[in-house]
Amino acid sequence: MLIRTLSNLECTKVLIAARLGRLACANGGQPYVVPFYYTYADNHLYAFSMPGKKIDWMRANPLVSVQVDERGTGRGWRSVVVDGRYEELPDRIGYKVQRDRAWTLLSKHSNWWEPGALKPGTPPVADDLPHVFFRIFVTDISGREATEA
Repeated sequence: MLIRTLSNLECTKVLIAARLGRLACANGGQPYVVPFYYTYADNHLYAFSMPGKKIDWMRANPLVSVQVDERGTGRGWRSVVVDGRYEELPDRIGYKVQRDRAWTLLSKHSNWWEPGALKPGTPPVADDLPHVFFRIFVTDISGREATEA
């Protein structure tokens, strides 16, 4: 096996090609990692969720990491790690352009809303919780690739 460091361009290509990542956040010194669907554009990862633990924790501590990987041939793989900052895109004045951008980017993918539990515009859930659009501003990116020798 040969391991090599990916260039920033190669890392970006992995982020663009993938849809599923692992989002890590922390609160009170406790880490928390969950899978999430995203789309990448303009040095941001855009995503959608229902309120819950990850949203609460990212609101409390906006510093996050994301790990994305893809399988290569044989035992090969590529892995990219992003360090970034959580930015919520609420449904109110001052965020309309960014929220519309998130909606446009995410809606290019079929069933983009399913991981968020409910498609926006469906009847409200029992607790009438709002859908949360957010983005992660990429502050650092790194990656590795393993190939069979």
